[in-house]
Amino acid sequence: MKPASHVRVPPGDSVVEFGAYVQGRKVPATGINEALDLVRGHNTASEGGANAFVWVGLHEPAAPEVEWLAGVFGLHPLAVEDAVKAHQRPKVERYGDSLFMVLKTIAYLDHGELTDNSEIIATGEIMVFLGADFVVTVRHGRHCPLSCVRERLEDRPELMNRGPAGVLHAIADHVVDQYLQVADLMQLELEEVEATVFADVSSRDINRIYQLKREMLEMKRAVTPLQAPLSALPQRRVVPSEMREYFRDVGDHLSRVCEQVDSSNELCSSILQAALARSNALANEDMRKISSWVAILAVPTMIAGIYGMNFDFMPETHTVWGYPAVLAVMATACVLLHRGFRRNGWL
Repeated sequence: MKPASHVRVPPGDSVVEFGAYVQGRKVPATGINEALDLVRGHNTASEGGANAFVWVGLHEPAAPEVEWLAGVFGLHPLAVEDAVKAHQRPKVERYGDSLFMVLKTIAYLDHGELTDNSEIIATGEIMVFLGADFVVTVRHGRHCPLSCVRERLEDRPELMNRGPAGVLHAIADHVVDQYLQVADLMQLELEEVEATVFADVSSRDINRIYQLKREMLEMKRAVTPLQAPLSALPQRRVVPSEMREYFRDVGDHLSRVCEQVDSSNELCSSILQAALARSNALANEDMRKISSWVAILAVPTMIAGIYGMNFDFMPETHTVWGYPAVLAVMATACVLLHRGFRRNGWL
């Protein structure tokens, strides 16, 4: 008998939604097994095979639940392990007649003033198991839900009738569209920071740029690795020939996102360098001002120090004009030094 922790159980609360689709329309089914039997019976009965399939959507399921689905749909153990553990790189793997795809999701978080602990971008993952008559999606993270994708496909049966490959295309297209939205919002953030830096700069601004730089790198790690798997997807046998152009279109959109992310990342680096250079220039300017005032005040300090020694043989201390003469010398020296520093741009 297997340990209790390894007993396979049907998915419970982790099931977001499931359905059986025949000719692009959802048909009633009380459970996943019943939906799969209905679809396979329909495909067998139809001449040439009908475009009927099951779509099961899960959100952060436990290992026994995914293992139960693996027994029902014949999923490969390695793919099941990746789906449970998450934290995978974007990839496309083929296991027999099924396909396993990992997509990184990103979302832009509303935020106020940036701090060391604040976040701008949240990441997650969507794993897709694709077979001839089933689609199983496993989502990790609170963002980028697929309910809107399912609703859009159900409202347009001609799209749902494209089969599992059509669902995979809709998911990939939805994820890449999210990339575009987040990339545009990050571009606005960078433009705002850029305007602030060239107007004035402080340590808080530099910390904000460092935070943006970190978020841009996280976004790059999520987006860029998807290029190779997505470009290779149209060559997969599991993808029908009529769907390959659609996947190439998603790949083109992803290439544009990657170019924008690279451009924004370079811009962020340039802004950071400009901010550090401006901060150093301001620090040097402050040091020049401080040095100038120290030099100006050093003259009266020196004169006062000399006449404060109280030697008997100092004729100026015994004359009526001695005190005002010394004050006049101090004032004249300070004025001349001040004018010289102003002329040289130190003050």
